[in-house]
Amino acid sequence: MQSNYSYIRKEKPGQNFHPDFKPHLTPQEMLEMGVFGGLYFGDKPNEFPKVWWKNAKLSSDGEQHKELNYYGVNASQPLSVWKDKGWIHKDDPRGWFQWYCRYYLGRRHEDDERQIKRWKAITRHASQVAHNCKPGDQQCRPRQRQAILHWAYDARNL
Repeated sequence: MQSNYSYIRKEKPGQNFHPDFKPHLTPQEMLEMGVFGGLYFGDKPNEFPKVWWKNAKLSSDGEQHKELNYYGVNASQPLSVWKDKGWIHKDDPRGWFQWYCRYYLGRRHEDDERQIKRWKAITRHASQVAHNCKPGDQQCRPRQRQAILHWAYDARNL
């Protein structure tokens, strides 16, 4: 799913984020931990640093594999659901994580405010895990923890 879309990087990678946007994980860390069943960016788009793919847990057959996820469970909705709900911006057809990767690399975009607002909303899930699980119990609510990882929150610290 390579595209001809191009953009200008206005910031240095990993710097000068919006003050309300404080992700716990970099895109590379997320890919290495195991997110999206290894399906997201299995084609290793050239726009992203090659180092991101070195230890990434990616699907080799174009299928989603829950065992590639950090918590070993599937916590993803199909892209079609995201499209139906109007959550996909035309410039980031793969969704939030594509937006985050580009934002991390320095792109600033008309969709930033909306995406950061969506990112902030995941705190309710983190609060549910913290409220319902004993500290350090990584087996408690694994599907919810995996979903939290999708949003660059480090669910291991809940």
